[in-house]
Amino acid sequence: MKLSKNESRQRRKIRIRKKVNGTPERPRLVVYRSNMHIYAQIVNDIEGATLVSASTLQLAKTEAGVHCNLEGATKVGKEIARLAKEKNISQVVFDRNGYLYHGRVKAVADGAREGGLEF
Repeated sequence: MKLSKNESRQRRKIRIRKKVNGTPERPRLVVYRSNMHIYAQIVNDIEGATLVSASTLQLAKTEAGVHCNLEGATKVGKEIARLAKEKNISQVVFDRNGYLYHGRVKAVADGAREGGLEF
């Protein structure tokens, strides 16, 4: 039986999450992409708390012309890095959430690195 694209992603996500955990010293940077928007959040898995989050949905309210493309994904990465710096978070572990490290997911990671986050 052939799995759907989303079922395959869910399986990859589970495999990744067995290895990738966010701690208070090094929280987890999670990326989620939908057809309309791209979301990123920094999570402390021990407390189960989201520390900071950013998305093209949020950025579209403040900036005109932010869409779910490579440019928008890079802006989300830079915004999440800026918010993390405000909360004194400099190191994170990257969770691609089952997506291939390519395109918009890679653009978020590159934007976060440009913003000063280390992974």
